[in-house]
Amino acid sequence: MSDTLVVNEIYLSLQGESTFAGLPCIFVRLAACDLRCSYCDTAYAFTEGEKMPLENILSEVRRLARPFKNCPFSLTPGFSRVENSRQGKAVSTASTAKQTAEAVRRDESPLIAGLKPGANEIARLPLIELTGGEPLLQKNALPLMKSLCDDGFTVLLETSGTHDISPVDPRVHRIMDLKCPSSGEVERNRWENLKHLKVTDEIKFVIGTVEDYEWARQKIARHKLDAICPLLFSWVHPLSPAQRDKSLKKVPAGQTPISRQQLAEKIIADALPVRFQVQMHKVIWPPDQRGV
Repeated sequence: MSDTLVVNEIYLSLQGESTFAGLPCIFVRLAACDLRCSYCDTAYAFTEGEKMPLENILSEVRRLARPFKNCPFSLTPGFSRVENSRQGKAVSTASTAKQTAEAVRRDESPLIAGLKPGANEIARLPLIELTGGEPLLQKNALPLMKSLCDDGFTVLLETSGTHDISPVDPRVHRIMDLKCPSSGEVERNRWENLKHLKVTDEIKFVIGTVEDYEWARQKIARHKLDAICPLLFSWVHPLSPAQRDKSLKKVPAGQTPISRQQLAEKIIADALPVRFQVQMHKVIWPPDQRGV
């Protein structure tokens, strides 16, 4: 494999976000991004990186994953209610693996609407996540993800939502942003991506203002996003002075900052079908520490 990628860093840590939060994860951070979101905390990846052959990247991932050999992990099943059309009663995707297996044995699974495929799959730890920067800016990210899936890894992709996600290997869990107004990049959202999302993917809204919250709430209702895949509301953690890259967009004038508590209380009050999340790694380590 002679092709290369420009890599900013590769490291082992805990997954700090998404429905996979808390699990050991190897991060492959690729360099370069074509957005300048106001809250970006990895601006160092805009320009810092070195070319690495794909085979070297795979070798490093395998090296870091070696201590986890024979360490399977059962993923938490499901994320929403489903209906069994044969028996006309509600079934929870939080059912045990035994109940799900029994449904499959009785050949009822095709009649269970909204059952998350792979909900009871056994993941191989550590997870592998491609992040950035924007991974999809580099075309060789696609064969890298395919090779990682072929190796049996559970692969995640963090992407801004401004690039076509359809070429990504279907085995990859795509965590796709929808950029809210305070990012300064709301006009860059690629709405065509919604039709390519699967129930194993996730949509993330990064919320920094009251206007972001209202915008996200309206988009969920308009596009019925909760019927597509899990939805994540991630609060904007304040940047340290060192993280405030001069190239970042400014929050548009007239927007009202929202606190972490206010965001959580609004989600509860409006009964939104979303997962509130904080960046767990910023709670464990200093918010501006790299490689965690």
